[in-house]
Formats: sequence, structure tokens, C-alpha cells
Amino acid sequence: MAPPRLAAPRQRVHWSDRLASLGLLAVLLLLAVGLLAPLATILAQAGQAPEGATGSALGAFAAYLASPALLQSLWNSVWVSALVTAIMVPLAFVFAYALTRSCMPAKPLLRSVMLLPLLAPSLLSAISLIYWFGNQGLARDFWRGLGFDGIYGAPGIVLAECFATFPHVLMILVTALSLADARLYEAADALGTGMLRKFFTITLPGAKYGLVSAALVCFTLVITDFGIPKVVGGNFNVLATDVFKLVIGQQDFQRGAVVALLLLLPAVLTFGVDVLVRRRQSATLTARAVPLVPRPARGFDAAMLLVCLAIAALVLAMFGMAVFASFAKLWPYNLSPSLDHYVAGLVDAELGSAMLNSLKLAACTAVLGTVLVFVGAYLLEKSRGLDWLRPVLRLLAMLPMAVPGLVLGLGYIFFFNAPGNPLGGLYQTLPLLVLCTVVHFYTTGHLTVVTALKALDAEFEAVSASLKVPLFTTFWRVTLPICLPVLLDVSRYFFINAMTTISAVVFLYSPDTRLASVAILNLDEAGDTGAAAAMAVLIAGTSALVTLGYLGLGRLVDRRTQAWRGRPA
Repeated sequence: MAPPRLAAPRQRVHWSDRLASLGLLAVLLLLAVGLLAPLATILAQAGQAPEGATGSALGAFAAYLASPALLQSLWNSVWVSALVTAIMVPLAFVFAYALTRSCMPAKPLLRSVMLLPLLAPSLLSAISLIYWFGNQGLARDFWRGLGFDGIYGAPGIVLAECFATFPHVLMILVTALSLADARLYEAADALGTGMLRKFFTITLPGAKYGLVSAALVCFTLVITDFGIPKVVGGNFNVLATDVFKLVIGQQDFQRGAVVALLLLLPAVLTFGVDVLVRRRQSATLTARAVPLVPRPARGFDAAMLLVCLAIAALVLAMFGMAVFASFAKLWPYNLSPSLDHYVAGLVDAELGSAMLNSLKLAACTAVLGTVLVFVGAYLLEKSRGLDWLRPVLRLLAMLPMAVPGLVLGLGYIFFFNAPGNPLGGLYQTLPLLVLCTVVHFYTTGHLTVVTALKALDAEFEAVSASLKVPLFTTFWRVTLPICLPVLLDVSRYFFINAMTTISAVVFLYSPDTRLASVAILNLDEAGDTGAAAAMAVLIAGTSALVTLGYLGLGRLVDRRTQAWRGRPA
């Protein structure tokens, strides 16, 4: 008789691994509450039959989709987004090409100028256009001489969106053009290939994935933007303003949910295409690639400098007009400098509390968002166990990028304001605004941290495990110090976006939690454009000061924690 087989002893799970599993479950729960549940309630709301309707919910849904007004708004959104994309991608490509492939002077300064729109709400460009080309604008006659009746409508939306989206497109294309192998150009030179042919056979094919990503990002940003069409759209309806009018103006939540789903479709589609493009881009450079260093060429460098100066001048004119108008005493009759608009906004309209609320939101989002993103990414990449959960969590971490802020905010209304929801007490409070903002911008922070963590050798955790060092000791003593510069970048990203966001929070504030970015909308609706410009400038100035503070803190962190990279102590 064969002896009985003994069961293999179960490996004892360390307490740190159990804690890591609990952390993963907590991140999953937070994303489920802050993302999945609101999206699910939008789907449920869109599928309900309208009050008083005799047909089925599906029939009402189809009937509204076929309505001429909705189809017109959909067409307006699509062609305006396509036009802005067609303008911005070539323009930003030329600027990025000048920054990466020429030896023109003042590259850091020009690049910093082009990133200025990131520091202010998108409304700033719309307000500036009113002062330039509006009914009392400085260049009104010039604008009408071009054949336009006014700045309100499609022309204003296109111009303002070009200003607002340029930095986003530029950053993507600069990255794409920086990834070039000098050996290809050396081989082309040896074969006597002309500059134009090298451009079409080496440069463009090498940057094609970046061009696709830039176009998709630009299209998505424009079609989902709410602030600019609200200020200069006039009677030109787009999907984003339709959602606002249906929910806030008409209290028609069912049709608002239908339009929100339509707004979600192009964002999801472009996001899916972008993911496929990024996967195919993985083998662009090899380990033997030689970085491309541009060679001085006087004529080419001068031409690139002139083009970049012209584009930068337009950006400064747009940004500077908002600053100038915010200090003008009485536009356009008395342009002497005055603080009247700042007093009217902060004191008379009692918007000092709105500015304080924005600072609270930005600070909480910068701290809590960075902690959540880093802990979630670290546990996802460096811990063990719960293998079934990890693909789900990775998908949830990527999903916020495909959800427009207006759709997310509408989902928060349906979910957190639902009768019987135990979380209903959070509605219109600062914690809910923080949660919405963190979830809205979660994906970019997550991808940034994951990229940094994947650059660390897995041997750190393997050696720690062999020496029976707890996971969190390695986290605190090794991973966190190495990743501190990246965490500062993520924190700055959360802070700036929390200060400037509008669409994600426009449905969620109360009189006590009104934000400065939303106050700009209210002031513009009330006809107080000067005070609106002043608030936009205040937000931009605050963002600039905080950015400088982050840069100083980053240098200090580099000196203290990054000496191993060979940087000066």
C-alpha cells in the first residue's frame, strides 16, 4: 500500500503583502465610486423614458437622437473640432520642428511663452478675443474687414480653441520629434539625399505616431470643451453647451444624459485609436540609436526664429490683452490703469471666497491626488497577489482620459444626488469636488508615475524579499526618494489643472463652494467682462507663482535625493 501523500505546506504571506492587497482594493473602490458608478448612472438615466412619454425608453432615445437641433449641434461640434485640429497640428509641428531641429536662439524662452495658456482657464482666450474683436474691440474693424460679422459664433470658438489647445499639441510633437536616430540622417547625407526628401522619408514617418496622437488629443479637447463655446459661442450651439442648457436651464436630465453619451463617444473613440497607436510606436528607437543633434544653418535658423516669434507674439497678444483689460478703468473709453475690476470681483462680488475655495481645491487635489496615484501605481507595479484584479485596475486607471469633464460632472449629479445614496451628503461639498478633480486627471498622473517606476530595476524588490525586508521599507527608503522629482511634477500637474478646470465642476458647486474658474463664467454672464478678465488673470498669476515654487522645490529635491545620478550636490 502506497504511503499517503503529504500536502505541500502553504507559503506564509507577509503582512506587508496583505496590506498591499488591501491598498489595491481601496484604490479599486475609490475609482469605482468616483468613475464607474457615475458613468453607470448616466447610462441608466439616458435609458429612462421621459416623463409623460407613452412609448418605450428606447423609442424616446432614438427620437431625440433624430431631432434636427441635436444633429445640428453634433455637426457643429464635429466640424469645428476638425477645423481647429487641421489648423493646430501643422502650426504646432512647425514650432516643434524649430525647437528640436534648428539652432535658433532663445529656445527655452519661446517654449515657456507657448506654455502660458496652460496656466489659465480656457475662458481667458475667449475673453481676450472679445476685447480684441468684439463689438467694442480694438481690432473690430480689421476683423470685419476680413469678412466676419463678429467674433461670436464659430469664428470665435475656432480662434479661442487654437490658443487653448496649442500647448497640448506642441508638447506631444516636441516629444515625437525628439525621438530621432541620427544614423538615418547620416546615411541619407552619404547618399546625397536632399533636405526635402529626408523630411518626407525620415522625419515624417518617424513622427507619424506623434502626429496621430496630437490630432486625436486636439480633436477631443475641442469637442469636449465647455468654457469657450459658453463665452463666445453666441447662438452657435455645440454638444457641450447643449448639455449645460438642458441640465441647468431646462432641468431635463434625461435628454442631458443622452447628449452626454454622444459627447462621450468621440472621446472614447479617439482614446481607443490613441492606445493602438502608442502600442505600435514601441519599436521606434533601438538601443543603438544615436541622438540627433541639429547643425547650425543660418538661413534655416533665421526662418524658424521668425516663424516662432510670430506665433509667440500672437500668444502674448492674446494673453497680454486679458491682463491689460483687467486693469483698464472703463473699456474702451478710459484705458487708464486701475484696480476697479479686481475690487469689483474680489470685494463687491464677494469672489475672494471663490478664489480661496480654488486654492483649497488645488492644494487638496495636489496632495491627495499625488498620494493616491503614486500608491496605486506602486502597488500595481511592485506588489504581489490579486492577479485577477490588476488588469481591471489598469483599465480603470486609463478610463478617465476618455471621459470628458462635463460628462463626469453630470454623472456625479445623478449618482451622488440620488435618493437613498448614503454618499449623498458629499454632494456640493469640497471633498466631492476634490474627488471629481482627482478622478478627472488621474490617467496622466498614473502614466507618469508608472513610467518612472518601470525605469527602476525589479531587483530592488527581489533583493529586499530575499533579505526579508518589508515591501514598505523598500518603498520608503529606495523608491520614494528616487521618484520624488516625478511626484513633484505630478503634484504640479494636479494643482494647475484644479485651478483652471471648469467643465468637471460646473455642476457640483454650491454658493459656499463656488470656485474662481466658475465665477468667471458667472461674471461673463452678468456682463461684467472686466471683472471676469481680472479673475482669469488672478488664476494665471497664482498658477505661475506656484509653478515657480515647484521649480525651486524641485531643485532642492534634486540636490538632496538625486546625487546618485551624477548631478552636482
